[in-house]
Amino acid sequence: MIRQLIPLIALASAAVGQAHAADLTISCGAVGAELQLCKEGVAAWEEKTGHSVDVISTPNSSTERLSLYQQILSANSGDIDVMQIDVVWPGLLANHLLDLSETLGEDVAEGHFPAIVENNTVDGRLVAMPWFTDAGVLYYREDLLEEYGHEPPETWQELTEIAQEIQAAEREAGNDGMWGYVFQGRAYEGLTTNALEWVASHDGGTIVDEDGQVTINNERAVAALDLAATWIDDITPEGVLNYTEEEARGLFQSGNAVFMRNWPYAWSLAQSEDSDVRDKVGVVKLPHGPEGKSAATLGGWNLAVSKYSENRELAADLVAFLTGKAEQKRRAIEGSYNPTLEALYEDEEVLTAVPFFGTLYDTFANAVARPSAVTGESYGRVSNAFFDTSHSVLSGDTSAADALAQLESQLRRLKRRWK
Repeated sequence: MIRQLIPLIALASAAVGQAHAADLTISCGAVGAELQLCKEGVAAWEEKTGHSVDVISTPNSSTERLSLYQQILSANSGDIDVMQIDVVWPGLLANHLLDLSETLGEDVAEGHFPAIVENNTVDGRLVAMPWFTDAGVLYYREDLLEEYGHEPPETWQELTEIAQEIQAAEREAGNDGMWGYVFQGRAYEGLTTNALEWVASHDGGTIVDEDGQVTINNERAVAALDLAATWIDDITPEGVLNYTEEEARGLFQSGNAVFMRNWPYAWSLAQSEDSDVRDKVGVVKLPHGPEGKSAATLGGWNLAVSKYSENRELAADLVAFLTGKAEQKRRAIEGSYNPTLEALYEDEEVLTAVPFFGTLYDTFANAVARPSAVTGESYGRVSNAFFDTSHSVLSGDTSAADALAQLESQLRRLKRRWK
């Protein structure tokens, strides 16, 4: 049974408490094929164990989903046993989550990317198991670049110029709906990941450095955001200011964009039988600025067990099954979700299904982390301030120089909370 949670304080507990007949509940995302793959994995565990699981669909916006989780957990509610949590949330939610190494054994995370295991370990407690990892990548129309004599861009300036050329030519040829570049531009966590890639790839830092110093107000960060602002209503539709992953994918997959920044999950959907761009798409690392190198923000999702669950050991067993090798391999092949198990990047069946898992391995293994560890419980405020600032620059409400000066002041005030 699938239930949709509504992210409102008044309804949060009631929404999950109405029908709790199943042995367990698990919250899954619904971006792309996420929900379907989750349901299939849960069904396999149900068949294996004889237990029943209620699958809950949560908001696609990670910002809204975090708010919902915080509402439920702060009420000490056990209505959701297993939670799908973002890679930047372990520190925020750790006090409400079960230590899985204690329940499943010290070696439960063996073989997973060490950096993700470390990310999910808070005060010596493994509060979440790695499920799939992510890093931003650049999708491009192979057929169009070949037709117009271009290789995939290595710099953001090259992307801008190629996008302008092909967009103009395609519109002149009759495709009035063609755009050059789409990405995630809504004021939410997705814009934090995009804007961090622009800034880091210009060698402008990562908002806050590993020592907790605010570094965002610098000339290279200004140049990165100023360039991105020029894309709006030029090579990028103004509507991108309200795009999440799925809106960007929808435009690209309909054949109306030359380039798209998104996560690896979009590959299997772009290659599906009903896709207008099937067999016309390539994937490469993201471009970089004049100074700097390609930077892809580390993403990914993990599975955690609420310490308020009435069936902790059963919930932990479900987590172990879903994050195990067989299930991660199935998800990689069927949905192009990046495994967190290093061995699967050498698996022939996985690499046949998603070739760029091999060619972009370094991108996934060395992705740029958001400053969630150093800012701790203040990360949500830091990210909100950053994506709001970036959105105001993209919207043309302020210059990048003025916006980042204001952001620096705002983050310095917040710094007192994470010192």
